Amino acid sequence: MIEILRSTKQFDIFRKNLDKKTIGFVPTLGNLHRGHISLVKESLRNNDITIVSIFVNPKQFGPNEDYEKYPRTLGDDTNKLKELYRSEDLIGTDKQIAIFAPESIDEIYPDNFSVNISLPELSNKLCGLNRPGHFDGVSTVVYSLFSIVRPNKAYFGQKDFQQYLIIKKMIEDMRLDVQIVPMPIKREVDGLAFSSRNQYLSKEERADALILTRTLGEIKNVVKNTIWSEAKPAIDQIINESLKDTRWDYLTYLDSKNLENPVEKTYMLGLFGAFKLGDTRLIDNKLVEIKYA
Repeated sequence: MIEILRSTKQFDIFRKNLDKKTIGFVPTLGNLHRGHISLVKESLRNNDITIVSIFVNPKQFGPNEDYEKYPRTLGDDTNKLKELYRSEDLIGTDKQIAIFAPESIDEIYPDNFSVNISLPELSNKLCGLNRPGHFDGVSTVVYSLFSIVRPNKAYFGQKDFQQYLIIKKMIEDMRLDVQIVPMPIKREVDGLAFSSRNQYLSKEERADALILTRTLGEIKNVVKNTIWSEAKPAIDQIINESLKDTRWDYLTYLDSKNLENPVEKTYMLGLFGAFKLGDTRLIDNKLVEIKYA
């Protein structure tokens, strides 16, 4: 069964009737793709109720970003979730999907809403450098949604690894009773990570987008197959050569635990890239274990 709830009041009534059922939560901006669907599918496997929020959050868009043109596709999103429910053979079971799609911004941010949640040590780098306030908007809306939904588990894709770490840290710092479940990146056959922004690419831009994936893959192979003392200068050279292409927003590597520069005890390296094609900005990352000997 699938329910669509358009107000916080509606959702509160629905939530009170869930008794002791386990609740999985997938927060989204909508315009669902196969990456989102994989999160919903995992939640359905492990929870009685799966709640998908669809809310285009104005607080995470900068003044020159695509808030107004971000696709609002509630009907199509609902059909995709209904198809998933059928394909998973859940009709007639106790498993349930609820869509929380607030009709207005006021449902999430009522008059005089003034809370802002900021984690600057994780936010002020990578995407945060050129998107000031973006991650404050993300952490604030996720905290608000957690307060409304009160889930047992929340599912986040690792394509935006920085966002995942920020939400994970917020849960720890605020001592929220929510388990965050990271899910691997879902990709097209050619390796491009699924993203709602892929639809904006022209045919030529779509081909060039693979520069992002291929470069991260090249760096990963060097780290994977070479001891770190030799890998570091090699990947520094790849990065310096790559950044001659001005379409790169950033291309770098950091400790995957804290987004700091790697140190002697760094175990897992995060490789991070953001690449601009016209007005479309794509992000991707890969994780790789460092070899010291």
